[in-house]
Amino acid sequence: MAKVFVVDYSICSGCYRCQLACKDEYVGNDWSPYSKPEPDTGQFWLKIIEHEKGQIPKVRVWYQNLFCQHCDNAPCIKAATGGAIYKRPDGLVVIDPVKSVGQKQLVAACPYGVIYWNSSLNIPQKCTGCAHIVDGQAGIPAAFPLNVPRCVDACHTNAITFGDDGDPAMQALISKAEVFHPEYGTKPRVYYLNTPKSFLAGLVADPVADEVIVGATVTATDLTTHNVYATTSDSFGDFWFENLWPNRTYEVNVTKSGYSSQKLTVFLDADKNVGDVDLFAGGV
Repeated sequence: MAKVFVVDYSICSGCYRCQLACKDEYVGNDWSPYSKPEPDTGQFWLKIIEHEKGQIPKVRVWYQNLFCQHCDNAPCIKAATGGAIYKRPDGLVVIDPVKSVGQKQLVAACPYGVIYWNSSLNIPQKCTGCAHIVDGQAGIPAAFPLNVPRCVDACHTNAITFGDDGDPAMQALISKAEVFHPEYGTKPRVYYLNTPKSFLAGLVADPVADEVIVGATVTATDLTTHNVYATTSDSFGDFWFENLWPNRTYEVNVTKSGYSSQKLTVFLDADKNVGDVDLFAGGV
């Protein structure tokens, strides 16, 4: 069995605690032979990237958690010389801080952009999967549980899970997850659940009464697969369809008892706000 990470975007709150915990663990701390101290600035071995989606006033924000993918087919290992990067039996990929001196080519070797250059130490650096904690090395503060990377321990929503790929609970998560950039062929050991796709949103209103319409039934039919998604307008008249497949055409139908109906055809080339959908009282 080997270690894997599973990140669930649907419960990440964007609090940055994982990023801060990672910095706290490595800045100023020498965990040789696993790693040398991370610089105060210029590196984030675990980085939270904020993404904005949609158009005002229909906007969503999601937070991408990016760190070493601990690939089974790691390009960085192939680019290293003298055993400067190695994969451990438990699947974690580690840069040897002694053997990697001067090997700046390793920064460009990572297609995910998660290897950094420490100019003062003349070495490449990255996430080690907290291998020193996983190994239960002496000097780990008692406040932090052994065998669990700091980012996992710090996450208050349990959005980051760490464990063995042979564990049935982890296998269940992996079966529903995806990897980042599968086209790279690197076979990452970091999996992502509920990666946001595209959304389609709008507002249902009665233009004559100048009021929003609550409880309207809204359906979106994917004209490629003919899958039908359904929702209702909320107390603000808004409706949202999350995680729709992009670059497809959807037929949107809006109905409400006592009102006229409305049909829209929308090509979802990006997250889209269709604006106000007007229904008129007295319709069938």
